[in-house]
Amino acid sequence: MERKSHSAKKSALRVGFVPLTDCAPLVMAQELGLYKKYGLNVVLSRELGWATIRDKVIHKELDAAHALAAMPIAATLGLGSVACDCLTALVLNLNGNAITLSNDLWKRGVRDGKTLREEIIRSRREKTYTFGAVFPFSSHRHLLRRWFSAHGIDPERDVRIVIVPPPQMVANLKAGNLDGFCVGEPWNSVAVQSRAGWIAATSAELDALHPEKVLMVRSDFAAKRNEEHIALVAALLEACEFCDAPENRERIVETLAQPEFVGVSANSLRHGIDGDMDFGHGTARALGHFCIFHRHGANEPSGDKAAWALDLIRASGLCPQPSAINFAFAKKIFRPDIFEKAAALKQSTPNQIQYDHEAILV
Repeated sequence: MERKSHSAKKSALRVGFVPLTDCAPLVMAQELGLYKKYGLNVVLSRELGWATIRDKVIHKELDAAHALAAMPIAATLGLGSVACDCLTALVLNLNGNAITLSNDLWKRGVRDGKTLREEIIRSRREKTYTFGAVFPFSSHRHLLRRWFSAHGIDPERDVRIVIVPPPQMVANLKAGNLDGFCVGEPWNSVAVQSRAGWIAATSAELDALHPEKVLMVRSDFAAKRNEEHIALVAALLEACEFCDAPENRERIVETLAQPEFVGVSANSLRHGIDGDMDFGHGTARALGHFCIFHRHGANEPSGDKAAWALDLIRASGLCPQPSAINFAFAKKIFRPDIFEKAAALKQSTPNQIQYDHEAILV
């Protein structure tokens, strides 16, 4: 039976994203005609940072969004915002972040966490070093704090961690407002290529296969617009599979480089897609697992991913009653049951997409 598109009759779904390499599934779903394939009318909205994404989802200015893995839990608990029941039925990617330090620190002899600690001790009376993270309840802040602690640096006393939107990290590093940051690609590569910084560690090395971004929606949206939500997850699941295939990398890089999406050079974007990372100062490593969109069961919002996000919230030091958050609570937010319905829809939908710029409706 022919499956007809009703996208023209439906009100548009407003879907937000932050300009990062891992927004690729949302962008490619549009470019490949996947939203229309599943009968959806989607309008993408580029946003500056994660606080904007959170607030626009909560206040119904966005129906769904590219979001940090722990954001649906934080929003449901009202941590940093009004409380709003949210959920996720799709993990968009694993890994994808790095810690970048300034070239001023390199000139001071810093080469790793150990020598950073020595520099912090040496300069204690002169300054407090400042590092950027993208959101209070983010893998970036979590990884940065863990990396500091592993090298004997107290993240509460020895350094200052401030919140900066991803696209503003490099400018603040160049201006001297930051001495380093943890952010997703392409902003680490932009810092290296502009000679503003160098990469000290990647999230793939620090916490392999951690859930990074998810599709976040309000719980009431998932209930009231159930069919559209499932179709949206199915379209993005297909896009995640496309993004993980090596033969599609150049197409993804060329698309993300467009100003309405990420808007940086293809050379900066390519590292985060193919994993051939330039760490700066003559060091490069091939990390095929730098950012994973589909492999290793990446997309299912499984119990282990929910537990990881829960641990991040507890370890943040920003949750007033961390003991009150339990696994049963997290399972109401990470929803593999909805994911399974979307996966079944994807499996049963004829694949007539030719993966060109013109969507083919089926």
